[in-house]
Amino acid sequence: MAKSGGTTRTDGIHQALRADILGGRLVPGERLKFPDLADRYQVSVGATREVLTRLVAEGLVVAKPHQGFHVRPLSHRDLAELTQARAEIESLVLRLSVLDGDMRWEGDAVAAHHLLERAPYLDPADPDRLTDEWSQAHAAFHHALLAGCANQRLLDTARSLRQEAELYRQWSVSLGNEPGRDVAAEHRALLDAVLARDASHAQQLLRDHITHTTQVLISCASDHPNQ
Repeated sequence: MAKSGGTTRTDGIHQALRADILGGRLVPGERLKFPDLADRYQVSVGATREVLTRLVAEGLVVAKPHQGFHVRPLSHRDLAELTQARAEIESLVLRLSVLDGDMRWEGDAVAAHHLLERAPYLDPADPDRLTDEWSQAHAAFHHALLAGCANQRLLDTARSLRQEAELYRQWSVSLGNEPGRDVAAEHRALLDAVLARDASHAQQLLRDHITHTTQVLISCASDHPNQ
């Protein structure tokens, strides 16, 4: 019973620390010291170490030799490389999806967009963070758009790159400070181009959609563009 309670408490600290990273309250590159975290979350140093190890596996935290644990840095170079890969591969997969997808694929895309439109965007209790409902609906919508592609290798690669970009996407809300961006309109335009079977336009819209997040975050990166 004690083990179950301890496990439950560790899971709770894991979720709290994870939310603080995704919400930008623990900023990219910040050092995560055991005593500070143990005091902040009212947990033992041993539990803190366990939680940080889990977050390393999730890619939210990095462990540096002789320097301890840090929130994953916001790297210009990593952003640029990931964005270039996504813009090239994911937009190509969407183009193939538009060309190859059948009516069932169209219906799935419409249904996924319907759910996305109705999902609450920001968490009322934590306005620096996207709601889990919206994040899941967003992932499902883009998954549905790409699912018409018949080339499984390209599709798997595109999905893997999207997953890798999730942290940056979360940070674009808490760190980007861009209230004028209409994300819902971008998604609607993507769906409209897909339903019109305009592969070239859909491809360009997705490239713009992907690169926009990088442009939002680039000023927050800790390294120099040429590093």
